[in-house]
Amino acid sequence: MKKILALLMAVAMIASLAAASGSAFAADTQSFKIAIVKQLDHASLDEIANAIAEELDVIAEEKGVKIQYEIYSGQGEQSVLQQIGTQAVADEVDVIIPIATLAAQVMAAVAEDTQTPVVYAAISDPEAAELTEIDYVTGTSDALNTAYILDMMLAQNPELKTVGLLYSLSEANSRTPIAEAKAYLEEKGIDYIEATGNTNDEVIAAASSLISDKVDAVFTPTDNIIMAAELAIAPSFIEAGIPHYTGADSFVRNGAFTTCGVNYTDLGTKTADLAYRAISEGLAELEDYYLMDGGIITVNTETAEELGIDYSVFADMGELVEVITTED
Repeated sequence: MKKILALLMAVAMIASLAAASGSAFAADTQSFKIAIVKQLDHASLDEIANAIAEELDVIAEEKGVKIQYEIYSGQGEQSVLQQIGTQAVADEVDVIIPIATLAAQVMAAVAEDTQTPVVYAAISDPEAAELTEIDYVTGTSDALNTAYILDMMLAQNPELKTVGLLYSLSEANSRTPIAEAKAYLEEKGIDYIEATGNTNDEVIAAASSLISDKVDAVFTPTDNIIMAAELAIAPSFIEAGIPHYTGADSFVRNGAFTTCGVNYTDLGTKTADLAYRAISEGLAELEDYYLMDGGIITVNTETAEELGIDYSVFADMGELVEVITTED
């Protein structure tokens, strides 16, 4: 009986030690909570969010840490973004990763009191968005090389007379590149016509007005409002024989003709790496923001064929990537 009792006590002790050991391991394993906040749902922001999530999974495995994250969409509404940000701060997340300018501005504002790190993604002009020189904010910039895209436009059509500038007045991302485009075109003696929209229906109407004005080509920067409507407007531009030059490859995957810019999967990966550095090392050693390399020319081959455009002229201008139209 004593032997049985001793055996039972030994088993109980081993179980107790195993439990204690498991508890100690859990305590030693660092755990982080992250909120990934898209300004709205569309191809570019979805691509970035997915890349961030995939890289966070890789980091967790490589570093032996636990990273919990949720992806939210602000649906293009400031009030919704405010609610998401406020809840993220209340949940004491370790870092907020907003994607696109309005989302970043809202998250920086809601995190001010707690100084919760904000590591944004895809801000074309961080200074114009007033996201620089903030101690708890950093991120990645997809600043557009406007002149280069317009160089592509002229290389493809040296007889260019009139360019349509299609953008949203509510997008901070568009202000600088549109100003740059106007200066470029004025210097070259090329006319331009502006058309703007802040809703899907307004963007469709704006595109129709440029078609009626018989512009030779259309330029749109990394404008989230226009991007959300690209699937709707691309067929009209194609039917009218007007190539649409844009600020991101997601436009091109939704039917626009071409772009030269950054790879958004790479940008998402870089942003996730910065977010982990922010929570594991602190923000003190990080820059205000990090500019991503561009130089990737993406052409929609289906659109090019329907427009009857030979895009081989771009082959010597950058790394050429060919895509077809998709709805994601």
